[in-house]
Amino acid sequence: MDARAEANRRLVWLAGAIVLWAFCLLAKILSIQVVHHADYAAVARQQQERLVEIPAPRGTIFDRSGEPLAMSVPMDSVFVNPLRLPDLKVASEILSSILGMDRDQLYGRMKWYQDNHRGFMWVKRKITLAEAQRLRSLNLEWIEFQTESQRHYPGGSVAAQVLGSVDREEHGNWGIEMSLDTTLEGIPGTARLLTDVKRRGIDARLDNEPHAGESITLTIDSRIQFAAEQAIAQAVEEHHAQTGSVVVMNPNTGEILALASYPTFDPNRPPHAGEDPKARINQALSSPFEPGSVFKVVTLSAALETTNLTPDSIINCGNGSITLFGRTIHEAHGGYGSIPMRMVLVRSSNIGAIQIGLRVGQNNLYDYVRRFGFGQRTGIQLPAESPGILRKLTRWQPTSLPSVAMGHEVSVTTLQLAQACAVIANGGLLVRPRIILRKGDAPYPSAPPRRILQPETAITMRQMMEGVVVLPQGTGHRYARLEGYTSGGKTGSAQIYDYAARHYTHSYNASFMGFAPVTNPAIVVVATVNGTHGTAGFGGPTAAPVFRVVAQEALRVLDVPKDLPDEPVTNVAEGPKPLESEDDVAIADLADPSAAAIEQRAETRMPPAGPVPSPVVPDGPRVPNFQGMTMRAVVATASEKGLPVLLDGSGIARVQQPAAGAILHEGERIRVLFAR
Repeated sequence: MDARAEANRRLVWLAGAIVLWAFCLLAKILSIQVVHHADYAAVARQQQERLVEIPAPRGTIFDRSGEPLAMSVPMDSVFVNPLRLPDLKVASEILSSILGMDRDQLYGRMKWYQDNHRGFMWVKRKITLAEAQRLRSLNLEWIEFQTESQRHYPGGSVAAQVLGSVDREEHGNWGIEMSLDTTLEGIPGTARLLTDVKRRGIDARLDNEPHAGESITLTIDSRIQFAAEQAIAQAVEEHHAQTGSVVVMNPNTGEILALASYPTFDPNRPPHAGEDPKARINQALSSPFEPGSVFKVVTLSAALETTNLTPDSIINCGNGSITLFGRTIHEAHGGYGSIPMRMVLVRSSNIGAIQIGLRVGQNNLYDYVRRFGFGQRTGIQLPAESPGILRKLTRWQPTSLPSVAMGHEVSVTTLQLAQACAVIANGGLLVRPRIILRKGDAPYPSAPPRRILQPETAITMRQMMEGVVVLPQGTGHRYARLEGYTSGGKTGSAQIYDYAARHYTHSYNASFMGFAPVTNPAIVVVATVNGTHGTAGFGGPTAAPVFRVVAQEALRVLDVPKDLPDEPVTNVAEGPKPLESEDDVAIADLADPSAAAIEQRAETRMPPAGPVPSPVVPDGPRVPNFQGMTMRAVVATASEKGLPVLLDGSGIARVQQPAAGAILHEGERIRVLFAR
């Protein structure tokens, strides 16, 4: 019995031990699977899963016709885990030979990461397709890849300053890439990658889907942009200038069709030591300059609205000399006697502009300069825009009024000149320049236009600016005429101030601003060449040919109907050398700039030797009164009298230039504005 009892006792202990073991096992299972399930699952995930960021492609930038100007393409980047490398020397030898890297530097980096227990190291980012294929063909487990995106600019340097560029992380650092960076950059996604013991992918689960950045459509037309860049580059190099810029603009909408700047760069290449530091500056909006005679358009516009002066009003140009505040001012070349105000613009008389400015007065002139948008940013959606310089009236000196009247003591940008010229071209409305057409599929909002001139003033200015190109005495006659289209414009040449020597030099800012066709302008083109030399560097022979080339191409691309017969135009390249008096330059007889503003006086020019005869104003037929007549009646009356007319609008004749009873000079046409 004792043996049986002992056996039973042992069985009970054994059963109890088994039950206890089972209970402990069950408790452990409950602890692992229930109580500490989340903790152990997290540890397992750390060992088996990798959280991978899925980069979102950056939004594409298109031109107005849908051509891509900037896009992101997928690229492979190589990384390693230095803690898992079998042999650092072998790894550095293999990677450096394929990726074109310095072997010793790569080995040093790997050794530092290993010694500091770093488990991730970029070897080379955004490698070429050939490099990626060679590395993958080795089938080495320790070489790993991650897909990133590379910004690519298909046009190379086309619109480079407008587009800007991105850094290695694809963050915009200039141009549209910078100003709309948050719109263009996407939202990256995340995925969890399940790996085996060798960290090879087995399965993947998408946590957050990446969202691509929004696309941007610019108002730029890449064909016109290319033509503008070629023309301004040729002008700068041909005249040994420093910089240049061109703006092509739709005067009715403010849409920028081209915004060219020289020198330029290729945004596909990172900045390098030999790059011109001026290459990444958008000269058209970031580099203000004294405009010179193009500013006379503002002076004469103010005169038409604030005085009783008309295009036929006689202005005493003093035979090229005037004395103000103890200073004698002379024309740059020769001089004129008493000429009509229209000829002041055509011949670009500085003395005439001063006389007109004195009639306008400093309060009115300052008001109209501000109305035209000078001294303030245009608001274009690009970074680093300069407002230019326009001093407050309280800081004007007695000589400031005549200086501003002929384009000195102010600084402007090429973009501001385009905005001002658009006022004349569109009938008196200030439109804000815009570079963005659409954001995604939605139209980008634009500021409403604001009337700053009466329509009849704008039409009158158009007619007078056409004379600059059409009339033989015009400073743009030999350079700016177009084939098949009427055009109007204004030349400008302003001496550049040397701040170190404190005087004006014989280097110039040469400009031309114009529009075409005259009756219903479709484009405004402004060209500026900075740092030209001698009379050959004036606005006529330097900037006006750029206008001609760019405007001709823009009108062709936009398919604007011609308003002149297809006859070849003889420009300066085919014709005889122009007379010096055909060039215009605003000379700084009154004042010159200082660092704070424009305060010091420049040297006084000597008057030309000998008397200068006053031009004779030719006679012509009297202009009839068309106001209140229908278009058919206007055409019939003009045909009967043999008078050339240009018709604008529809309905009843409301405004005409020249006014009824005025003398129609040779080469002029009567413009009639119709409205209902």
